[in-house]
Amino acid sequence: MTPAIIIILIFLAITFIQSGYDKVADWKGNVEWLKGHFSQSVIKNQVPAALLLVLILEIVAGAFSVIGIIQIFMNDDTEFAGYAAIVSSATLLLLLLGQRLAKDYDGARTIVIYFIPTVMLLNWLY
Repeated sequence: MTPAIIIILIFLAITFIQSGYDKVADWKGNVEWLKGHFSQSVIKNQVPAALLLVLILEIVAGAFSVIGIIQIFMNDDTEFAGYAAIVSSATLLLLLLGQRLAKDYDGARTIVIYFIPTVMLLNWLY
């Protein structure tokens, strides 16, 4: 298995597990900040639900990334690496949509930095 696949899975695991942890550790602070961030958007009244959805997707993406790494080392299988790539892509697209709805174009550009290696991973796995 190519080391690049494992490196990107580690990257995704770190990214999403840390981000999910941050949301859980400071739920109230994140909700309050995001209410302001989305105050002029169509999701202004759904911020807690949107944050919960993102949190769940991040936890799943991070967990699948870790499981994918283990699975590659244990039996050279990439099933969970593929799941990680798909869930990570969906999560990043959702985050990108949120940034665009909030008209935070710099934030949207930042999401693309994470999206590029994720799409590369998808390409290598499928």
